[in-house]
Amino acid sequence: MSGKHIFDLMSTLWPICRSITGDGVRETLNKIQSFLPGLKVHEVPTGTKCFDWEIPKEWNIKDAYILNPNGEKIIDFNVSNLHVVNYSIPVNKEIDLEDLQSHLHSIKNQPDAIPYVTSYYKENWGFCISHNQRERLRKGKYKVVIDSELKNGHLTYGELIIKGKSKKEVFISTYICHPSMANNELSGPCLTTFLTRYIEKMNPKYTYRIIFVPETIGSIFYLSKNLKILQENILAGFNINCVGDNNNWSFLPSKNGNLYVDRLTRRILKKRGVNYKEYSFLERGSDERQYCSPGIDLPVCSIMRSKYNTFEEYHTSHDNLEFVSEDGLQGAFEIYCNLIDEIERDIIPFCKIMAEPMMSKRGLRPTIGKRNSANSTKIFMDFLIFADGKNNLKEISKLINCDLEEAVKILDTLKKHDLIDYISK
Repeated sequence: MSGKHIFDLMSTLWPICRSITGDGVRETLNKIQSFLPGLKVHEVPTGTKCFDWEIPKEWNIKDAYILNPNGEKIIDFNVSNLHVVNYSIPVNKEIDLEDLQSHLHSIKNQPDAIPYVTSYYKENWGFCISHNQRERLRKGKYKVVIDSELKNGHLTYGELIIKGKSKKEVFISTYICHPSMANNELSGPCLTTFLTRYIEKMNPKYTYRIIFVPETIGSIFYLSKNLKILQENILAGFNINCVGDNNNWSFLPSKNGNLYVDRLTRRILKKRGVNYKEYSFLERGSDERQYCSPGIDLPVCSIMRSKYNTFEEYHTSHDNLEFVSEDGLQGAFEIYCNLIDEIERDIIPFCKIMAEPMMSKRGLRPTIGKRNSANSTKIFMDFLIFADGKNNLKEISKLINCDLEEAVKILDTLKKHDLIDYISK
């Protein structure tokens, strides 16, 4: 697999106008399915409740444009799908420039860029335009047309589960709701597509749960439907986005900041010798907001190139196919493959007993209780305390102050007495 394959898929998906619902999402998932035949596509009806939210109406758009007073088309949705405020209601009327200005969006300090603007949850309409073009507009009547539709429909998402020897899971999430932006949008689902193919060729220890969802509302619905199994089984999770440019690396850890997945990621980034900036969870902004929110608290982090909202091209037409590169995508693909490989190699013990096990009936503690009688079993109890699925064997050995060779012997003893479970390759 190479960055070229990922880039080629990005180029294929580039023209599609995506949103949090609609035919653009379906078309995108359909093209991804040609690479991942096992991907299941799910439809969630408008009005479905999910925690504090509900699935909105479905939005689709056929065309949109503005004609100036001379009848010239100055804004054309077919030239750039960023020209229309995402989720705009239908419009077909003439309007004075003064009134039109309140429906125009531009960026003064990026005068050549078209911004990306949305209005998902309040009915509105608008156009996005470069500031240079906006300043050239002259007084008069403008014809504005948005041929769109808001209706009761569905939210669409994709899910693929690769079964492993263990029910313990690695969770991978990416989003498919932005129109034509390369790094912030397409790099995530395209890299995830080929990472999934990489995993499919393995005989994995762990089960892999991979989802392609609309950002925010998609992840919130998915959590509302699958929270119990996710909380019980997820060992490590990754929210994949912004992985296509050539800049230095960015790492956004989980809310906890020191879970197994966080330590693993730092280990891999250090091993590869890459320069990276670690951000605070206070600087979150993608679906890790949902996966690490109170009451959810999943072990999910993000490894990116340029972190969203830190590069000038972010959420503008300048985040295009020229901003990303095959080399940038290849580097990100390799790091995520390294992470998967390391998870598969790690021995991560899970204590099988609730509360403290009765060690005496297993011959691991004297049956006569007196002062210091528990000393002989302390090393086993210490091991079990940290065998919570959040530490690998090497980390446990350090936590209980024993060498790795001794930790292996303890592991074998506890496994023999059915107190510990772990998956070997």
